Amino acid sequence: MQPDSGLDIGLSPREAAALLLDKIRQGNGYARGKKERFGRSASVTKVATLVLSAASTVILGLQNLNAWAGLALACMALVTLLGAVEPFFNWRSRWVLMEEAQYRFQRLADDLEYLVASTAADELTFDQLDEIFGRYQAIWDDLSRTWLEHRREPAPSTNA
Repeated sequence: MQPDSGLDIGLSPREAAALLLDKIRQGNGYARGKKERFGRSASVTKVATLVLSAASTVILGLQNLNAWAGLALACMALVTLLGAVEPFFNWRSRWVLMEEAQYRFQRLADDLEYLVASTAADELTFDQLDEIFGRYQAIWDDLSRTWLEHRREPAPSTNA
């Protein structure tokens, strides 16, 4: 008895299409989860920066109170920190990248579902599935390449 390699051997084109559709949906789920996480991080950072910046401006306007001025300076320090952290993590760019990947995975799943639904079971071929699989791999290749490009870019300088 051979150990289970995790590979399904000798699948029919329909079974291979179902397996490929499952892989596409997993990729879409991955992109969706990352997109939501990066979107939250980008939004929280932006909102925190705006709130702290506005609060420090208002507080500095109340200069009669030393405690308030100290709080304003602390808020400005946090704004500076968030301003430095956001470009490093680049959450917005990563969020948009996952939005694009999710769109491409969903489009590919739709195309595969239509191909399977519009082709008789005995007419579906591996050549047709190879084209879909090639597009699936291209999505992952583009996603990985773009991700690495973003990570290689130096963070923008915050010095004016």
